[in-house]
Amino acid sequence: MTEASLFAEKLIAAPSVTPATGLVFDTMEELLEPLGFEVHRFVKGEEPDGPVENLFAIRHGPEGSRHFAFAGHLDVVPPGEGWSSAPFAPERRGELLYGRGAVDMKGAIAAMVAAVAEVPQEAGTISFIVTGDEEGPAIHGTRALIDFMQEHGHRPDLCLVGEPTSVKRLGDMMKIGRRGSVNIWLEVEGLQGHVAYPHLADNPIPKLVAILGELDALELDNGTDWFQPSNLEITEMEVGNAAHNVIPAKARARISIRFNDLHSGASLSERVGTIAEKNGGTALPIISGEPFLTPPGEFSQMISDAVKAETGIEPEASTSGGTSDARFLRAVCPVIEFGLVNATMHKCDEAVALPDLDTLSRIYRRIALGAFA
Repeated sequence: MTEASLFAEKLIAAPSVTPATGLVFDTMEELLEPLGFEVHRFVKGEEPDGPVENLFAIRHGPEGSRHFAFAGHLDVVPPGEGWSSAPFAPERRGELLYGRGAVDMKGAIAAMVAAVAEVPQEAGTISFIVTGDEEGPAIHGTRALIDFMQEHGHRPDLCLVGEPTSVKRLGDMMKIGRRGSVNIWLEVEGLQGHVAYPHLADNPIPKLVAILGELDALELDNGTDWFQPSNLEITEMEVGNAAHNVIPAKARARISIRFNDLHSGASLSERVGTIAEKNGGTALPIISGEPFLTPPGEFSQMISDAVKAETGIEPEASTSGGTSDARFLRAVCPVIEFGLVNATMHKCDEAVALPDLDTLSRIYRRIALGAFA
């Protein structure tokens, strides 16, 4: 059994449904301290979004050396029902390791630790930026870690996030950016009344339908060189009217927009708000993240070279998919995401191929050494 797989088993065996604290971070600290890392842990937030534990660990290289950071999360989504084995009891079956977090993303973090064990300290400064709040609201996680890093003068030169970016086989894709995300709650106030006397009431539903119709007809853009077209989706409608003969007093809906770098969360929120107001409604936006791009260059080439050396393939540079904590880390330094095959993440019987863990560890080692070259 290799170090990467053993480390993955230890992390999987520590239940850490988001928001995560405690045992899984104890395990992470136990893995890092023997490698010469200074480990800093702190808890932020209260219920319902916390408490959240975060970990920043650093191993200093020679004075003036470059600083390379690995980043990721130890929290996982709830396992759900229907597993063939206990989700937090790692189980090997053939060449697969099963358990919640095997892919997203305890396996990648295990590979990072195993990789660093093979990187000499004199090569340069290495850090780990690890949160327990990526799968949740992400309020008290990586953003709090960035504050901690700024307060203590830790600024990486490059950062690699270990999200599961590969699609069909390990190494076929890396993420050099992500689209932004904004969710907007729409509401229209009316006046409740009897359906037989509509002149004595004010039905909010037609107004809400008009808002949603106008929004659904929007063509936000046609995409850019590195980003697919932005899309607006209606994700919820709710009236809460239990009676067939009552005109309701209020109607609500929610939309979600994933957008490229032609827009900002604020500009889209303003546009939606104008349409809502014109039709008698209100809009409440919550911006989850802005789009970002790490343009292809030295960093992406370094990753591509490492992947090709170990797998024989060159990863596609993509900005597809959902958001990740890279949206926060991009404010600190150039950031790229690369990790395991994502086919089973968030599913029952989540599993990682054991050979992929070993290969990923070697890729991460090459990337870290390349960052110091």
